[in-house]
Amino acid sequence: MDMASIKCLINSISRFVHLVSSQRSKPMPIQKDYKTIVDVLKLLKPLLDEVVDYKIPSDEILYKECEELDMAVNGAREFMENWSPKLSRILSAWRGEPLLITIQSSSLKICSILSRLLQSSSSGSSLIGLQHCVQEIRCLKQERVTEYLEEALKSQRKDTMPSTKHLMKIIELLSLSSNQELLKESIAVEKERMNVEVSDVRGELDQINQMVILVSHIREFMVKIEHLETASGIPIPSYFRCPLSSELMLDPVIVASGQTFERSSIQKWLDHGLTICPKTRHRLSHINLITNYTVKAMIESWCQENDIKLPTNSDGFNAISVPSPSDRVSPEGSIHTDSNSTSRSSLEVGSVFEKQMKDVSTRLSGEKSNGCHSSEKDHSSPKQSCTHSRSESATSAVSSNDYAPPAFIKVSGISNKHENVNELSGEITSEHPVASTPNKESAMPSRLSGKHSLISKIKAEGTWTDSPIYPNRHQLLPFSSSGSDELTTSSHVMKLIEDLKSQSNEVQTLAAEELRLLAKHNMNNRTIIGQCGAITPLVSLLYSGVMLTQEHAVTALLNLSINEDNKAMIAQAGAIDPLIHVLKTGNDGAKENSAAALFSLSVLDEYKAKIGRSGAVKALVDLLSSGTLRGKKDAATALFNLSIYHENKARLVQAGAVKYLIELMNPDTGMVDKAVALLANLSTIGEGRVAIAREGGIPLLVEIVETGSQRGKENAASILLQLCLHSPKFCTLVLQEGAVPPLVALSQSGTPRAKEKAQQLLSHFRNQREGAMGKGK
Repeated sequence: MDMASIKCLINSISRFVHLVSSQRSKPMPIQKDYKTIVDVLKLLKPLLDEVVDYKIPSDEILYKECEELDMAVNGAREFMENWSPKLSRILSAWRGEPLLITIQSSSLKICSILSRLLQSSSSGSSLIGLQHCVQEIRCLKQERVTEYLEEALKSQRKDTMPSTKHLMKIIELLSLSSNQELLKESIAVEKERMNVEVSDVRGELDQINQMVILVSHIREFMVKIEHLETASGIPIPSYFRCPLSSELMLDPVIVASGQTFERSSIQKWLDHGLTICPKTRHRLSHINLITNYTVKAMIESWCQENDIKLPTNSDGFNAISVPSPSDRVSPEGSIHTDSNSTSRSSLEVGSVFEKQMKDVSTRLSGEKSNGCHSSEKDHSSPKQSCTHSRSESATSAVSSNDYAPPAFIKVSGISNKHENVNELSGEITSEHPVASTPNKESAMPSRLSGKHSLISKIKAEGTWTDSPIYPNRHQLLPFSSSGSDELTTSSHVMKLIEDLKSQSNEVQTLAAEELRLLAKHNMNNRTIIGQCGAITPLVSLLYSGVMLTQEHAVTALLNLSINEDNKAMIAQAGAIDPLIHVLKTGNDGAKENSAAALFSLSVLDEYKAKIGRSGAVKALVDLLSSGTLRGKKDAATALFNLSIYHENKARLVQAGAVKYLIELMNPDTGMVDKAVALLANLSTIGEGRVAIAREGGIPLLVEIVETGSQRGKENAASILLQLCLHSPKFCTLVLQEGAVPPLVALSQSGTPRAKEKAQQLLSHFRNQREGAMGKGK
């Protein structure tokens, strides 16, 4: 045996040191331990270099130890390379720490051997370096989380609860102190258990089952020590907390096992493909989520009794409001029934338009209607509409480039036929509440009767009612700030139009606000306001220096645009440039509503190109990058509609949209499906494909194919197909990211469209491989 084993070890150390030094984007649970070991290996490497450079006589013992250390270093490097933030922290520490212990032990043995070899053939400086290395290794007495894990597992095997000390150390060392981190850990461990279950590795499965139990113990321990309380110091009863996230249930739902969870928490669990009940450990017969109205009512009652104000979610509505028995609508605005509720918590009826466009520019602000109502009674039956949220917009539904809809819908993706998206309504209201009966969701018609589509029932207003900038805003209103259902008169509207032209800013603001509210609910009011000539002065006010006036004006125009005639008049009044001005200069609410208004106008085919040429794309991309969450959603919705027009795709890419869309592919943003749907449109042009690859989109797309929603998987597979078909280089990158296993799974268990895309990709990979083999012959 020669110096080859030492040289291999030196090379492995260099690779490992480089990897650890460059690991900044995704810190591991035991990252600090790895960095400490790297410091030791940096001291050891010069000594090994000296042995090779000066050909110092060595023996078999050194070679053997070098081989063992080489295996441990390479194992640690591969472990780091394969690690992902989505993996279990507990299992990562359990598998990663033993490698570090082996490296530490083996390094010490090599130093001992080198000490003997260098005594006679090296300078004093080498021996000093060796002594320093030995001292550093011996001083490594860091806390090992595996020690606490082992003790906790021992307790569990004895059917006893792990000690408080051990649990606290595990929580501290692995940063599992927050409810959300524990939820992520629960999902990660369960996914690992499923993977091992498939591979049928008995011993490992038993170990992971113990880890699943340990996570449950940690969660129970956290609940005990947190004493979860409200802001007023009142303890929250354990039965009002989600068994999965330990947080107060704002939207409790029942799963197939009969257990109740917070919707957002169990939805994350299901979205990762987990079909085991987190509490009973029984397999779920279905993944439908049914709102638990009993628990919901109990929580609301408890909050009222204790004078507790419930939190509101990011969409600005009360996340725990309990509908009456006749108004069974979830906070997301979804109708849930025993057999037809879905885990996506969205109203899904037959029409692709209704699915795609259901929340294109909904606005659930402080100006909200109660429960579920039909829109104007002259245009649809009470059963045909309900309040929708902004949680799902057109862009999250489907890319327009290759979606083949059902035969009864003559569209491709999001249709550009404006008659199918006639109206974009401010808010769903009616004089008549909707009477809900079980299993009505499947019976809902896919297309509404009359000339108004479902989109006319969708809310279009933005958030302004709770603005801290205008605390006394309500004093300005001569009538209810929630909007007016009363039919106005032409004479009254004419008076308001005169006020819009007043020299007084306050008078202008009052008039714009009243027109906004009159147009918010009543279809006839929108017609009267448009016919009286209010649109032109409202467009002029978009340049107002008073932010509140500007916001009222743009929101009034958005509400008026629900009416097709008004939409055309707004476009003809030259509103595009003023709307872009609002996008650049307005407050958050005004920017959001300006983006929604541009979307509304872009429904008109001739204005897709005009808006694209006007400079709106750059302003929308800016909103996509730095706006509020609602603003980003509105910008994505508008950009999606503009991207249907082919020439606009290049404009979006040139404006830098791809970079921000890839950033929005982070699940924490809640915009993954919207971002991927828009990227699917942009991937049909060369510039778009290059930008997607350049901005690091390929790894994220592969991840979405594996863990995303059904719609996200479809569009991610579509993008990857575009990349691979047009570039062998991109195809190689996709393969390097490990795309084959998730694509195989998708080809077998995805939706029909997802299966088709996955099969096309896999077939392309095979053809590429066979072609390469043929050339090799």
